[in-house]
Amino acid sequence: MSTTVETPPAAADAPARQVSAGVFSPGQLLESFPDALRKFHPRHQVRNPVMFVVWVGSLLVTAFAVGDPSTFTVTVAVWLWFTVLFANLAEAVAEGRGKAQADSLRRTKQDAVARRLRADGTEERVPGTELRVGDRVVVEAGEVVPGDGDVVEGIASVDESAITGESAPVVREAGGDRCAVTGGTTVLSDRVVVRISTKPGESFVDRMIALVEGAQRQKTPNEIALTILLSTLTVIFLLAVVALQPFAIFSGGEQSVLVLTALLVCLIPTTIGALLSAIGIAGMDRLVQRNVLATSGKAVEAAGDIDTLLLDKTGTITFGNRRATDFHPVDGADLAELAAAARLSSLADGTPEGRSVIDLCVERHGLPAEASEHEKTGEFVPFTAQTRMSGIDLDGRAVRKGAASGFALSAEASAIVDDIGNEGGTPLVVADGDRVLGVIRMSDVVKPGMAARFAELRAMGIRTVMVTGDNPLTARAIAAEAGVDDFLAEAKPEDKLALIRAEQEGGRLVAMTGDGTNDAPALARADVGVAMNTGTSAAKEAGNMVDLDSDPTKLIEVVEIGKQLLITRGALTTFSVANDLAKYFAILPAMFAAIYPQLGGLNVMRLATPESAILSAVVFNALIIVVLIPLALRGVRYRPSGASALLRRNLLVYGVGGIATPFLGIWLVDLLVRLIPGIG
Repeated sequence: MSTTVETPPAAADAPARQVSAGVFSPGQLLESFPDALRKFHPRHQVRNPVMFVVWVGSLLVTAFAVGDPSTFTVTVAVWLWFTVLFANLAEAVAEGRGKAQADSLRRTKQDAVARRLRADGTEERVPGTELRVGDRVVVEAGEVVPGDGDVVEGIASVDESAITGESAPVVREAGGDRCAVTGGTTVLSDRVVVRISTKPGESFVDRMIALVEGAQRQKTPNEIALTILLSTLTVIFLLAVVALQPFAIFSGGEQSVLVLTALLVCLIPTTIGALLSAIGIAGMDRLVQRNVLATSGKAVEAAGDIDTLLLDKTGTITFGNRRATDFHPVDGADLAELAAAARLSSLADGTPEGRSVIDLCVERHGLPAEASEHEKTGEFVPFTAQTRMSGIDLDGRAVRKGAASGFALSAEASAIVDDIGNEGGTPLVVADGDRVLGVIRMSDVVKPGMAARFAELRAMGIRTVMVTGDNPLTARAIAAEAGVDDFLAEAKPEDKLALIRAEQEGGRLVAMTGDGTNDAPALARADVGVAMNTGTSAAKEAGNMVDLDSDPTKLIEVVEIGKQLLITRGALTTFSVANDLAKYFAILPAMFAAIYPQLGGLNVMRLATPESAILSAVVFNALIIVVLIPLALRGVRYRPSGASALLRRNLLVYGVGGIATPFLGIWLVDLLVRLIPGIG
């Protein structure tokens, strides 16, 4: 069942929260310099059509500089090569950050000796590199898991800090959605049997290393489309510049190949051409910084275009377990008496729900969290799934807490139990002997700030759908409190899949998160499927992203990072196209003012000489790439807002800014260039 719920307007409770940017330090430029030099090879340059034209132009101008080693010719040649170098540097810095992370991951790999089980149940010791898919291995406390797989027997705590960065151990057990273990992690306690799920060299860590290094990065559809557009613009400008030579000859003012090459390099979109690859690599890098591994850049880009977001209720929107939120005394019982009895009956309840009752007693009534020495003399009754009850026998009293069905209730108590159930909560009855003292309200507690997060998503134009196995009544109450747009109640795996198909058939892109084998079909079908690292191997194989922290709310950050990637690419493209305007006012007067003095009026920057004008434009064209490298790597700061607001901001900041900045920049460079003998 899917039903829309009323939600507050986007701006009502959404604070101006911004997506944090990546980290950049100037030292990364120096560290990446050797890699940038290696990228001068033509086999690398030809992959980027825009910069390949600059590379060819640099060769051509260098050849002229050899024949005519004037100050002007040599300086132009040097700065054209700097343009190519700075483009290489942008890509090298982005790749270098990934390689640093890959080196850290590589150090976590250990060549473990595996205790492989034979068919007869006996063990044999083999190198971990000889394990095959389906092999069963024994791992005990202190031993390293030899390969990726699923726990099929036992339960153990595992240290995954080498992979996730989290020092707290996690529990892995057979038969659930938290059975997956990663090769290279360490078992801290107990004994488990692991069924290997990957071949040697294809483990999760191996794939992480390859991906963060960029070895498997492919251009995304939007990146390919933008590359085609930039290539088309380059061809158009190339034809236009070539056509200028016959025009100049006809006018009696033939232009040198050097000047035409400088004009071409300044007019083609070199800025975005130089930064395009770095923007894509940095987008994946920002995910890795948040412990999310994307199997492709396409997945990151798709996250930025998401229209519908599917989120599990438990553990994502609400805390993983229901919590005690209120006490309701009945039949003349006192609130303090009820709280004291609720505490006593929960001392033997080690479940999260039982501990939450203790927490509520401590928080609201100042009762002690631990049992006193006198209370320890009583006989504790632990909670079990069969009895659905816990308690204590102390001083002749039998204090119990449990499901309402286990008690004889008065009309008042029955009414409260019914009200709590109808409001989506779970009632637990507390009794002292035959006397019912009251009812504890157990509720799904929505995580703090979730309503604001969903309001932000709504401002982006993203529809949120809560998926839960709860009944429609409970689902509606939680959905209304959390502020989601819609919910799917009593959801089965096939229901999730059907919902995703219905959304996609309506032309919408869908993202979802999951951790179980039953989530695998939906994860595979979704445009962005984020699998939890704690989940099954089937879920991790089906998704196109894996969250190493296994935090379901990370899906919201993934969407925001994807949008930041798209906005960064769009902003720098706008800037790159806009900043060509000033170069017209610099180079065209320098080329033709002698033939057509009227064109001297275009020299609004009052550049000193034709040579200084051309050189200033070339120098600025190179330097602006270096200036924008940090922005390409960090990403444009992103505030959740609608498409029209983003467009206005881009046009104002990067469109108008892209027009104004080069006028000032070229003028300042000219002040320095005119000091060079033979040019000024």
